[in-house]
Amino acid sequence: MQRMVGATVLIAVAGGVMAQAPAGHTIQQDFEAATALDAGTDSAQALAAWEALGRRVKPGSRNAAIVRVRTGDALFRLGRNEEAAVALREGLAGLPESDASLRSDRARAYLLVGTLAHNTLDYAGAAKAFAEVEALDDRPTGKLRAQLAQAQVMTFTDPAGAAAALDRADALIAGGVKVDRAALSLIAQRRAELAMNRGDFAAAKTFALAAIRGQGGMTERTTTDDVPVRADAALALILAGKPDDAREYMAMTGAGRLPRGDFAPAAVMISPDCGGEANLKPEDVAVVQFSIADNGSPIAVEPVYAAGGGRVALEFADAVRGWSWPEKDVAAIPPFFRRNVRVEMRCSTAFSRPSIYSGLYKSLGEWVSGRGITIRSDDSMEPAAEVAGLRAKLASAGNNPVAQMVAAWALSRNETVSREEAAALNARALQIARQEKAPPLARLPLELAARTGEQVDISKLGAFDAIAKALLADPDYAGDPQARAAILLMQSDYVRGRDKDRRVLTLLRAIADDTRLAKDDPLRVGALVRIASAEQRLGNLAGARAAFQATGMSGDQCAVLDTVPQMKSSVGSDAFPREAMQWGFEGWTQVQFDVQPNGRTARVRTLLGYPAFVFSKATNGLVEGARFESTFRPDGAPGCGGLTRRVIFRMPG
Repeated sequence: MQRMVGATVLIAVAGGVMAQAPAGHTIQQDFEAATALDAGTDSAQALAAWEALGRRVKPGSRNAAIVRVRTGDALFRLGRNEEAAVALREGLAGLPESDASLRSDRARAYLLVGTLAHNTLDYAGAAKAFAEVEALDDRPTGKLRAQLAQAQVMTFTDPAGAAAALDRADALIAGGVKVDRAALSLIAQRRAELAMNRGDFAAAKTFALAAIRGQGGMTERTTTDDVPVRADAALALILAGKPDDAREYMAMTGAGRLPRGDFAPAAVMISPDCGGEANLKPEDVAVVQFSIADNGSPIAVEPVYAAGGGRVALEFADAVRGWSWPEKDVAAIPPFFRRNVRVEMRCSTAFSRPSIYSGLYKSLGEWVSGRGITIRSDDSMEPAAEVAGLRAKLASAGNNPVAQMVAAWALSRNETVSREEAAALNARALQIARQEKAPPLARLPLELAARTGEQVDISKLGAFDAIAKALLADPDYAGDPQARAAILLMQSDYVRGRDKDRRVLTLLRAIADDTRLAKDDPLRVGALVRIASAEQRLGNLAGARAAFQATGMSGDQCAVLDTVPQMKSSVGSDAFPREAMQWGFEGWTQVQFDVQPNGRTARVRTLLGYPAFVFSKATNGLVEGARFESTFRPDGAPGCGGLTRRVIFRMPG
C-alpha cells in the first residue's frame, strides 16, 4: 500500500482512487497497525484488525485483496482452516499477477493454501500451490522449501514430478546456495520415501541412511526430527526383506517403547472396507503417519508408503482421520511418543463395498458413446503421466460441446489436478451436460464432482447434507430411482457425530425399500451391505443377517451370525516375537480371519499394526495356530468369515 501526503490518506488503486478515510484515523495507519499485530503473538487481535480494515476498503479492489490475504493468514494461525482457505483464495484472485510488489504476499498466501490442501489430503492441490510458491519466492531457501514440499505430496500423485522437484533442489544447491545439514537430510529423506513408493527399496535404504547421517548419525539422543528419518530407514529395510537390520533403527524412534503407561489402540479405529471408490484390494498395504492431539484426535495425518499406488495411500490416510483415543488415555502418553506415530494398514474384507460411482460412470459412458465419443467408463483415476495429453484434448475439442465435456471431465480426474481446478472443470462439464439434456443418472457424477469439489473438507460434520438435500430437491434426481439411491448412499457415507448408525439406517432403508430398484441393483446391494454393518454395530445381529442375506452375497460373515465361534486354544506367550522382546518393543495389532467348520483358521490378515510391521508376522502366527469351536455349514463355506480381533503385545512383567 502507498502512503499519500496530507491529513488524510488516499490509497491508490488500479484505475482510480479509493474512498477517503476519516481524518486522524487513516486506512494506512490501520494497515500499519494490523501489520504490526501480525508480527506479534496475539493472532486473534491481528484478525480483528484485518477484519475491521476489510470493512473499510473498497470491495473488489487490489487493497481489499491484500487485506483478504492477510485475514486468511491470521485465520490460519488461529486454526480456523476452512475460513482461512476461503479468505486466501478470494484474496489471491484479486491480487494482480503483474504487480511485482505483491510477489511476497502471493508466495505466502500460496504457501498457506498448499499447507491447508496438504492437511486435508488434497495432494494435487497442494502440489499446484507449492509450485506457485517456487515460482514467486525469490529467496533460494524459499524455493528449496517449496521444492521439498512438492516432492512430498507428488510422491503420491505424480512420482515423476516429485523426482523433478528433487532434481531442481539438487541443482539449486549445486549452483552455490548454502544450506545446512538439516536441509540436506530432508532432501535425502524425500528421496528415500519416493524410492520406497516406486518399489526401489535398495535406493530407499541408501537415501534413508544418508538422511540419518545428515542429522548427525545414530546417536543415543532422539529428537522429534530424528524420528521420521530413522523410521524411514527401518521401513526401507523391512520392505527390502531385512527386518533384523531394521530393529535398531526402529528402536531409536521410540515407537513401542514408552517409559511408562500404555499406548493402547484407539477407541475408534476402523480399517477401510475393501472395494469402494479407491478400489482397495486385500493385498494393498500402507503405512500412515500421524500425531495425536490432546483431545485424542489424529492430526498431521499423511501417508508414508503404499503398495497399491497414491490413491490407495490417501484412502488409508483419510480413514485414520476418523480415529479417536479417550482423552484420559492420551494424557498418560508422553507428548514425544504421540508425535509421528506410524501404523501399517490393510482393508477389511468383512463388508467389501461396491463402488457408488461405478454405475454412474457406466451410465455416463453409455450416453456419450451414443453421441459418438468414447470415455473411460470405470471409476479409476486418469494416470498422472497423461495430464499433458488431456489438456491438449480439451484445447482441441473445438465447437463440439460433448467433446469439450468429456475432455474437461477426464482432465478433472487426473491425479495431478487440484480440487480447485477439478471443481472448475466439473462445473464446465456439468453445464454442458445440462445443455445437452443428459439423463439424470449420466449427469449425476458431474453434479456430485462439481458440488463436492467446492468443499474445503467434505468429511467435516454435516458438510455433505446440504449438497444431498439440494440434489434431492431437484425433480430430475428425486424422480430417478438410481440417481436418488446414489445420492442417499453418499449421504449415508458422510454422516458424522452422535447416533450415527441410526441416522445412517434411515437413509439406507429408503434405498433398500424402494421397489423401483431391482433386487440385484448395485446401489441397493450397497445399501444392504451398509445396513448389515450398521445393524451389527448396534447389536442387532438378526437385522444384520437379514440385510446381508438380502444382498445375495456369501452369507458366512461373522457379523451376520447369531453367535461367533468361541476360541478353544491359542499359541499364548510363545507368540511374542523374539526380536521385539530383545529390543523392548510393545504394541498392538488388529487381525482379520475366517474360521472353518472344523474350527481352524484361514485367510489370516493383519489389518492394523503398531509399530508398523513389528508384530504382523507374530499376530498371523498366533491366529493361524488358534482353534475355535466347530461349526456346521452344509455348503462347505467357512463357519465364520471376516472375524476381527485385537492383539496386545506387552513385555513380560
